[in-house]
Amino acid sequence: PSGHSSGRTETYVLQVYQTLMSQETGRWCTIVVPRETTAAAVIKEAVAVLGADPSRHYVLAEVKECGGEEWVLQPCEQPVLRILLWPLGAQEQHPCSDGYYFLLRECDPDGAVCYRPTSQPCGEKVAAQKLVERGFLPPEREDVDDLCDLPVLTESSILGVLRTRFQRHKIYTYAGSMLVAVNPFTFLPIYNPKYVKMYEKRALGELGPHVFAIADVAYHTMLQRRRNQCVLISGESGSGKTQSTNFLIHCLTALSQKGYTSGIERTILGAGPVLEAFGNAKTAYNNNSSRFGKFIQVNYLESGIVRGAVVEKYLLEKSRLISREKNERNYHVFYYLLVGASEDERKEFKLLRPEEYLYLKQENLDMEDKAVLRHEFERLQQAMGMVGFLPPTKKQIFAMLAAILYLGNVTYKPRGTDRDEGLEVGPPGVLAILSDLLQVRKELLVEALTQRTAVTANDTLIFPYSPSEAVTVRDSMAKSLYSALFDWIVLRINHALLNKKDMEECISFLSIGVLDIFGFEDFKTNSFEQFCINYANEQLQFYFNQHIFKLEQEGYQAEGISWHNIDYMDNVGCIHLFSKKPTGLFYLLDEESNFPHATDKTLLAKLKQQHQGNPYFVPTPVLEPAFVVRHFAGNVKYHVKDFREKNTDHMRADIVTLLRCSDRAYVRQLVGMAPAAAFRWGVLRATVCSLAVLKEAGRQHAEKTTGRPACLTTVPPLQSPPGGDAATNCAVACAPQNLIDASSLKLIMGLSVHDRTTRALLHLHKGKKPPSISAQFQASLSKLLETLGRAEPFFIRCIRSNADKMEMCFDDSLVLQQLRYTGMLETVRIRRSGYSAKYTFEEFVEQFRVLLPTDASTPQRDIANFFQKMGLAAGTYQIGKTKVFLKEPERQRLQDMRHKRVMDKILYLQRWFRAHLDRKQFLLMRSAAIVIQVACDHGVERRYRVTAIIQAMWENSYQRAEYLHQRNHFKNMQKLAESRAAQQRSDSFRMGQVPIRISRATRVPVQWNASLDRKISNPNELRHLDDFLANQVNDLHSKGKHLSAVENIFIRATVEFRENIKTSFFFVNLSSRCCYKDLMMNYQDKVCSLAGQKQKTEVPLVVNLFQSILDGFVRAEIKKEEVEPEKKQKKRREKNNVTEHRLDHVLSTYQVNIMQSCDQCTSYIWGMEKAYMCSSCKMVCHKKCLSKINKCCSPYCSKKVRLAEQGSSQLFGIPVCVLTSEDSTVPVVMAMLLEHVELKGLYTEGIYRKSGAAHRVKELHQRLEKDLRSVCLEEYPIHTVTGLIKQWLRELPEPLMTYTHYSDFLHAIELPEKSEQLKAIYTVLERLPTPSFNTLERLIFHLVRVAKEEAHNRMSPSSLAIIFAPCILRTPDTSDPLTSLKDMGKTTMCLEILLNEQMRLYREKLNELQQLEYAEALVVKQLKLKRQNTVSPGNHGLTVCIKVQNTAPFGQTTFSEDESMDTDSEVEEILVHRIKSIKKEK
Repeated sequence: PSGHSSGRTETYVLQVYQTLMSQETGRWCTIVVPRETTAAAVIKEAVAVLGADPSRHYVLAEVKECGGEEWVLQPCEQPVLRILLWPLGAQEQHPCSDGYYFLLRECDPDGAVCYRPTSQPCGEKVAAQKLVERGFLPPEREDVDDLCDLPVLTESSILGVLRTRFQRHKIYTYAGSMLVAVNPFTFLPIYNPKYVKMYEKRALGELGPHVFAIADVAYHTMLQRRRNQCVLISGESGSGKTQSTNFLIHCLTALSQKGYTSGIERTILGAGPVLEAFGNAKTAYNNNSSRFGKFIQVNYLESGIVRGAVVEKYLLEKSRLISREKNERNYHVFYYLLVGASEDERKEFKLLRPEEYLYLKQENLDMEDKAVLRHEFERLQQAMGMVGFLPPTKKQIFAMLAAILYLGNVTYKPRGTDRDEGLEVGPPGVLAILSDLLQVRKELLVEALTQRTAVTANDTLIFPYSPSEAVTVRDSMAKSLYSALFDWIVLRINHALLNKKDMEECISFLSIGVLDIFGFEDFKTNSFEQFCINYANEQLQFYFNQHIFKLEQEGYQAEGISWHNIDYMDNVGCIHLFSKKPTGLFYLLDEESNFPHATDKTLLAKLKQQHQGNPYFVPTPVLEPAFVVRHFAGNVKYHVKDFREKNTDHMRADIVTLLRCSDRAYVRQLVGMAPAAAFRWGVLRATVCSLAVLKEAGRQHAEKTTGRPACLTTVPPLQSPPGGDAATNCAVACAPQNLIDASSLKLIMGLSVHDRTTRALLHLHKGKKPPSISAQFQASLSKLLETLGRAEPFFIRCIRSNADKMEMCFDDSLVLQQLRYTGMLETVRIRRSGYSAKYTFEEFVEQFRVLLPTDASTPQRDIANFFQKMGLAAGTYQIGKTKVFLKEPERQRLQDMRHKRVMDKILYLQRWFRAHLDRKQFLLMRSAAIVIQVACDHGVERRYRVTAIIQAMWENSYQRAEYLHQRNHFKNMQKLAESRAAQQRSDSFRMGQVPIRISRATRVPVQWNASLDRKISNPNELRHLDDFLANQVNDLHSKGKHLSAVENIFIRATVEFRENIKTSFFFVNLSSRCCYKDLMMNYQDKVCSLAGQKQKTEVPLVVNLFQSILDGFVRAEIKKEEVEPEKKQKKRREKNNVTEHRLDHVLSTYQVNIMQSCDQCTSYIWGMEKAYMCSSCKMVCHKKCLSKINKCCSPYCSKKVRLAEQGSSQLFGIPVCVLTSEDSTVPVVMAMLLEHVELKGLYTEGIYRKSGAAHRVKELHQRLEKDLRSVCLEEYPIHTVTGLIKQWLRELPEPLMTYTHYSDFLHAIELPEKSEQLKAIYTVLERLPTPSFNTLERLIFHLVRVAKEEAHNRMSPSSLAIIFAPCILRTPDTSDPLTSLKDMGKTTMCLEILLNEQMRLYREKLNELQQLEYAEALVVKQLKLKRQNTVSPGNHGLTVCIKVQNTAPFGQTTFSEDESMDTDSEVEEILVHRIKSIKKEK
């Protein structure tokens, strides 16, 4: 304050500077006002003191920084309150040199102010430096990711940041949500797949600026808001728009693939190189300049899976085909073909060197990049294959390109002095080649190129061309053919991108459109093409202004929030100059094009006459045939030469008639009226040819078989119905209806402009003239703007770094010029001042309901109170009438708070649930204690119990005496039986059989238990046991008598037990823990489950019988080992040409679509090359660089070395890769627990649903950690073991189905077809790290075995999926908990689908094995019968070595009883061979 008046009134000094609309700065005055003075009072007093015109309107603006922004004060606001927020040094005296002062600005009656940067009395840099020194401004920051974070916002500061970042190879910079990209004219290694993964699901600004960040935000915004998105890439020619488009499409397809690549993604990626080859060319400003515009709309299902795509093209520059500027080239594809074609292709297409073609001949033709051109031709052919072009189609396209080049070599020479004598066409060799390539008659070709035909009512008139007219016709034919070829390629690409299911189903989908259209151009000679191109850029600039400035500010005003309008450059006037009816430049051009006697001079005169006073139209001197248009990017001079001809550039009717007479169907299809009709006729033609070939083949076959010419009159003649011939109708009847259905082509033509442009191009309309090129261009551009208007836009501004295409060279003047005409300063201002996050009240309540009070009734008031409690600054948010506006940091803060609040509630629920379980356990224990106490208090009941015990003991003593008497009687009988049984076993084991006799007297000697303690050291023992039990079952079946109840139970239990044995063949870990006693107990559980309560008494008999059989088998195996020592089996090396494993990297082949860099040797990987990519960390390298990998993939791999050095025996909470090795592919603790459950608990009800006692689980956990080998799992209940399995899975740092592939599995579930879901799931499984895959494979197989016994344990695949999905398919810890809860259903479904599919495969394999065993039993039975009838000395049986191979489908083999053989030895040899082959197949 400057002083105090009497009383309590405090006064302040205001320095107000006068600024008018016609001048920058004026006088200033000092006003002393009290604290409560309003801005209206200050304005009134300042106007009086400064002597300003009181009839005008004024506003008071506050300037807080030197050269900074102005903030207009509302009339009711108090300026003194603004002063109190300034630094202390600026509150007392605030001259304009300090950067803090007030401005009196003149405004319009509606309050609009023309904002311009204020100039200071001193230099801008000096003033800013003074403010920094005084502490009013922070130090200047050389490098910021977002231009909105600049402390001083000026053109020089923006240019300085872009320059500094560019020199540090940071070519991307944010301007709010807009991306600024500076073209470095070289490749930077920042586009590998790991960068796609890095930016996935990251908020804009969380990481450094990148084009992948825009793609990721657009993709996830589309999924969250369920609204279409579009990305507009703008900039002048040479600014890198095409490369940015390729990077965007690459990232969008990578985000949607999620581990499973469908044909649509491959087609989208392949379409880019094809369109670039045919539509891009080398210009003075750009080596890969797009000479057409394209809009790629990628369609997605609501789940984020690509559904299809559409490519729309705009205004191909046909004139480049025949003429170019100096140091420019024709379209890429011509050079690719001429340099990269093979010798056979050169001979087939009669190719010459580039300089020998007129259309390619030019000064300073530089062909030093031949190696690059050859590589690009190979890349083009691969891309065409990805799109769906077959080799014959490629040849047809290349033949058409060769024909277009040869058209330019056609020359004309007058035959005489008179025009009526006509022209002589040559050279003859060129005409012959051209006739052969187009498959047209040479005479007709010459006539079409030298004369035109006019048909009148009475006669046909022929007019020969003059030499200039003939050259024009020739060039017009070449341009029209190339344009038709390009349209046909776009049509075929769209047809390949179409999802055929869209023709049958009505499914709503979302889309992301990427616009890559020609940039603003200003050449030395600008013609009709630049005229249309720059008009398109004006429309896009208007669209940019609408969304960035006009709609944004109108939205703020409609909501009634406090906002100061920011002025911007409006280009509506320039657009009206081009397109406003009826005097727009396009309409005047169409009028002159329709006048037969109009010339370029009359066109220019009409333009000057109509727009003489238009500020955007600048006439040139009278003698210069040009005019100038003031574009938003600067003045451009257009030369009117050939404007009219290019506007009506259509193919002549004579040329169309000539090409329709071609013998080549492809040429006729190019100039056909409707592609659908041409396609349908192609199918019919192929059908007719097929019928003719089949008829000829039948005739030749009849001649061979009968020896005489076939009679052709046996076929009834075709009756031609009215309206068609016989052959055509027969072909229609024979052709499948789905082949001649052209509805997909009609749909594609409705989505693109192909139909309109082609019809106009070929001039096929008889009744009226076709629309002009400019009219077609305006119509297609209007359609594009309508599509963009229905989507939410993202903007990428591409900046050309220099005009000479030099690598990493930053031209300050050129970049500054682009920043000015794009309005970058104003864009950054509105981005910094505006609110990036906008929510309606309903959307805000829905997303942040957990943060708001539960009794919220009025959203507007509740949200305001909530923000006040949060302590948000007043300028960071505003609440309008229906919406909430937030700055981006505040939105991120709200999301973090929501995440924390949800996690707190989840923890609260977990604590409550655990307390509930503990309470329930406590109540059970208390009731049990009460029961025990009551029982102890009843003494009478105790005496009764003692009496009952005494009586029972007395009865037992009497029964035991009777038992001892009977045992002595049977001992003598058993001794005799044992001697006979031993002899019989030795004989039967040689024959591979053990006779089975079941009786009530079957008992097991005590010494047999010792043999069952033997451990299974070799999986081959299980195979031998399986065959041994199969023989026993077959012997029982072969008796042919009725089986008893005990025998039925034995057979059923043995068959199911054999299934368990088969499943244990390939688990090496089983042999280290399992013994025959465990198998015996498993068999006993199976018998008990099969017998039930009714046949419970038969269980001991069956178990004793099986124990005696198993004991005999074990003794035989022991003797076999003593006689034949075990041979070491050589491990087979598995060949896998697709996947490599290096240091936990899972490397699979990967086709590169955009240029990338090898992460090992840092050299380039060109597009369409094969490389290796890790599915986890997304590392990319050459095949030759696989040996150079020295960095582990998983972050937990380093624990291997550390734990090994420490000698730790930890088993829980350790990554799977640490617990596995080459010898133990599955963690030992996991294998041991699963094996125990499979042997002891498969028939336990609710085996995984019920939980074990917590203290028992903890005890087992500690014992396993202490010493794994010393733990006996039989001491613990089965539910304790199963609970520990789930705990081990939950405590893994990374689940078996890893965090990296979590979203991939979810996207696989979102696919519409079940077959696609299965294929996608198995594709992602193959990309898991090897330790995780092996462990998951073992676990899934275990769950299949559990689900197979659902009848006993009540565990279905769905219930198992519910239990294990949170254990093995967990959401990453960084994910939003609300999203994780929504994903629970998807994770469960994923695991359930996997279990069901594995169960189906499991049952199929078992059925195939049963068929093989049945066939084997038939052959063995025949062999036994044969040997019984034929006794040969020395034949002691049959020994067959069993080898397990991959099972294959086997059909049952029938054997004829009356099969004739020459000798008995041949029959026996055949049977033995069949047995061996069956065993090998098993």
